[in-house]
Amino acid sequence: MTNQQNNLFDRDQLQNEQLQSNERRRFLKTTTGLAITAAGASLLPASAHASTDDFNATFHGNHADQRFWNKVRKEFILNKRNTYMNIGTAGTMPKRVLKDYNHANEQISINPWNSNIPTLDYAKQIAPSFGADPHELVLCRNTTDGLCTIINGLQFEYGDIILTTNHEHHGVTTPLKHVAERYGAEVIELALPVYTPGNDVSVNDFVQVFADAVNLYGSRVRLMVFSHVTFTTGTTLPAQQICKRVAIPNGIVTLVDGAHTPGMFNLDFHDIDCDFYSGAGHKWQCGPGATGFLYVRDNASRLFEFWSDRETPLWFINTSSSSVEVQTKLQSVGQDNYPAKRALAKACEMWDEIGRDAIEKRILDLSALCKEELARKFPDAMIFAPNVRKLSSGLTTFNPFDDLTDSALLTEFRDRLDEEYGYIVRTTSFYLDPNDSVKTYSLRISTHLFHDDDDVKGLVKAMKQLYREMR
Repeated sequence: MTNQQNNLFDRDQLQNEQLQSNERRRFLKTTTGLAITAAGASLLPASAHASTDDFNATFHGNHADQRFWNKVRKEFILNKRNTYMNIGTAGTMPKRVLKDYNHANEQISINPWNSNIPTLDYAKQIAPSFGADPHELVLCRNTTDGLCTIINGLQFEYGDIILTTNHEHHGVTTPLKHVAERYGAEVIELALPVYTPGNDVSVNDFVQVFADAVNLYGSRVRLMVFSHVTFTTGTTLPAQQICKRVAIPNGIVTLVDGAHTPGMFNLDFHDIDCDFYSGAGHKWQCGPGATGFLYVRDNASRLFEFWSDRETPLWFINTSSSSVEVQTKLQSVGQDNYPAKRALAKACEMWDEIGRDAIEKRILDLSALCKEELARKFPDAMIFAPNVRKLSSGLTTFNPFDDLTDSALLTEFRDRLDEEYGYIVRTTSFYLDPNDSVKTYSLRISTHLFHDDDDVKGLVKAMKQLYREMR
């Protein structure tokens, strides 16, 4: 076979596997919402049941019809005087979730002895929504909590190498620095290519970065930690290909930072084929603060296979349980925030009702529109998020100014965009070239399921007008 034929064969095989996986998930998801509702009702005091009776308003209609998404939009109580486009920092709970959350807190305040309710059932019920088996998911506090639980629990030794990238959040870089200092391990930050107009990047470019590093450092590489979507540029890294083509054949454990993917993408952890995956519940999934997801593949069985030379590959540093079950250990952290975990389950139920595949398409369609409008209105500007579907996300990053290193100017632009035009976005920074001594700064725009075309076009129009004023 030629390389092209091999690539086509791999692609067709992956597509077939994805179709089979989607069918399995559709079957599981049809029963998940009912299970969550039943469990929630049984755990709350009797006086709380009435408040949840109106929760399951089924979303009907054509996902291609704007009227359907207008119905979804009405589920959110965002301030009508501005347009919030910074979901990458924090999402917003839908009305039905917020109502149930508030009522659960009220009932626990009335009956405090009901506050110590186990949340393990919610983890098991949510798991199929993310292509995981019921025993593989833990509901943690946030992405960083899950990342630290795994990173600090692994048994590193002197000379071990951990591969990560130069686009990681400090929720990754800080715990990696700590374990490197503690054990004498070495953390190597791989320089990721950055898309700019005229400088295309591909799936293979990202996979090759990891493959080259593994070829260079060999068996010393014990762990690979990388973002599924980079918070710096909004680029979606090919997590599945990195795991399947680089990590697994070389016996390397993978930990994926999924801060931006739950609620944005129709995730299937089994299909990604990673060992650990930590994601946020309060961002794109629109759950309450201090909620997140930690996926541990089949009780970390692969870790024990790959790290058979280590006596205790994984220490459970964040648990109050003496159980032998991995999920129970990781879920047991003393007094838990039951109303928050319940609310997260309710948000997941709503996403499953709408359809996670439809939500992903909606987000990426709006993201594509945003990139197209920016390219049209700012033909000379630097757009850092590729407008390639498989590398795109709900985050769009760009800088309209000539001096990409002027942080103060871009911060003023961001603040005036909010104060004078009512659009809320944020800024990020990164090294455009690994040899740069000064960071590049970028605006970061989030497009989510409660936005529409007018929001995107209005934002770009406002940006263009403000840009003219500030030139």
